[in-house]
Amino acid sequence: MSQPVARPADRVFLEIFQLRKEFAGPAGPVPVVDGFDLRVAKGELIALIGHSGCGKSTVLSIVAGLQTATHGDVILDGRPVTGPGPDRGVVFQAPCLLPWMTAYENVMLGVNHVFSHATRQERQQIATYYLSVVGLADSMHKRPGELSGGMRQRVGIARAFALSPKMLLLDEPFGMLDSLTRLELQEVLLELWGRDQRTALIVTHDVDEALFLADRVVMMTNGPHARVGDVLDVPFDRPRIRAEVLEHSEYYRAREHLIGFLAHHDRGRTTEAA
Repeated sequence: MSQPVARPADRVFLEIFQLRKEFAGPAGPVPVVDGFDLRVAKGELIALIGHSGCGKSTVLSIVAGLQTATHGDVILDGRPVTGPGPDRGVVFQAPCLLPWMTAYENVMLGVNHVFSHATRQERQQIATYYLSVVGLADSMHKRPGELSGGMRQRVGIARAFALSPKMLLLDEPFGMLDSLTRLELQEVLLELWGRDQRTALIVTHDVDEALFLADRVVMMTNGPHARVGDVLDVPFDRPRIRAEVLEHSEYYRAREHLIGFLAHHDRGRTTEAA
């Protein structure tokens, strides 16, 4: 299942072209990612999967502008990415909240910066709205230390959406949570995303999560020299209901395809290690 060319009705919103990222090694530079190409249409939600260390988070960090590429280009909405900016909302595995501020104040920090032209009441409404949508209406004035891990991640998601970014970048946002909380927050993410369908890229190691959330699943080969190895078009209609996805005639075929790709590359990694 090779990557399809963007359909004529789609507008390419994110283009990653011949991306290469080197890190220093004992014997010289090591190209962790090399020749990574990807085009994402406006409004797509893309899941990026692969084995640990293959460079998934590196690619996301370069798109976020938090790292610079050794070679290649990242074009977002017609402009090259040269550094971080409010046009990209980032959600990390740990939400990185300021511990002395409440959940509301953490969200307002970004809202005040991005919407400095708005009135104070308008900015307050933005923060309150997104914290309520993620289920924190009764906890928004608590500090991070008073919130569970899942609640803190809800704050991180609310903060990212509240900035009204052109693109969302999520780096294993549910990886540190228990199974039940992870399933709940997947639903929260889809509900928020479905309101305006912002272009999104999510890094995950969870095959089922990728299939439930994404329009396409991009599979990375192992590093060094990691690149796009395969792309799966997810066949489920939106909006998605988890029970219906699990009962879909194509679900297990798609799941087996992803697991087969990862297993094949796991064997290759084991052989190289030996």
